[in-house]
Amino acid sequence: MSSKIAACFAALFVVGGSGAAQAAEHLRIATEGAYPPFNSIAADGKLVGFDIDIANALCAHMKAECEIVAQDWDGLIPGLQAQKFDAVIASMTITEERRSQVAFTHKYYATPLAIAVPKDSALKTTDAAALAGKTVGVQAASVIFDFVDKAYRQAGADIRAYPSYEEATADLANGRLDAVVSDKIFLAEWLKKDGAGCCRMAGDIPASGTEAGIAVRLDDTALRDRLDAALAAILKDGTYKAIETKYFDFDIY
Repeated sequence: MSSKIAACFAALFVVGGSGAAQAAEHLRIATEGAYPPFNSIAADGKLVGFDIDIANALCAHMKAECEIVAQDWDGLIPGLQAQKFDAVIASMTITEERRSQVAFTHKYYATPLAIAVPKDSALKTTDAAALAGKTVGVQAASVIFDFVDKAYRQAGADIRAYPSYEEATADLANGRLDAVVSDKIFLAEWLKKDGAGCCRMAGDIPASGTEAGIAVRLDDTALRDRLDAALAAILKDGTYKAIETKYFDFDIY
């Protein structure tokens, strides 16, 4: 009788352990939701974009149940550190400063910076001196802001920080800015759609390439390693390429 009871307890332990393992596979992933074509909120309220598709592909490879949530840009790292979510897939540039706060995977795409201006702008170059006295929009609390603030403010540009690039490009379209600096991929996509009637590309900014990575908590190296392995797998099996060609007509990796 005691052996039967022991067997029952053992069976319960196995079932309970299996349930715990399944629960551990539930991941909460944050993105911004205001940076198309990488991440944005569709008319039906769903998160869409390259970042979202990459997140879903990685979760499918890891056989993890993932919930993707929107979070304002300046709350992404604090929210990750506070365990509101497990990872951030939001086109976050890998920098040494951020490495002190979060652990990054390998890059999942790379892009140079570029400048967009109104179609009637006299600007034909991205040289800092050419933007002296110009109002330049950029997203606050971003590595791009740090770059622009250092390179262009010192040359006499009026740098204006925005909570999101959607707000910055809206002001550019409405004539309230002389230029917007962002990554080339974002600007190229915007100029194909909402910015097509108002604006044009002034050019790339030399030596300004950045790499985007997935952020996890500093102590969660196990999840980082799993994400890196999944990223390598979707690059190898063609899943990444299929997602990439859905959004871009050039290689972003």
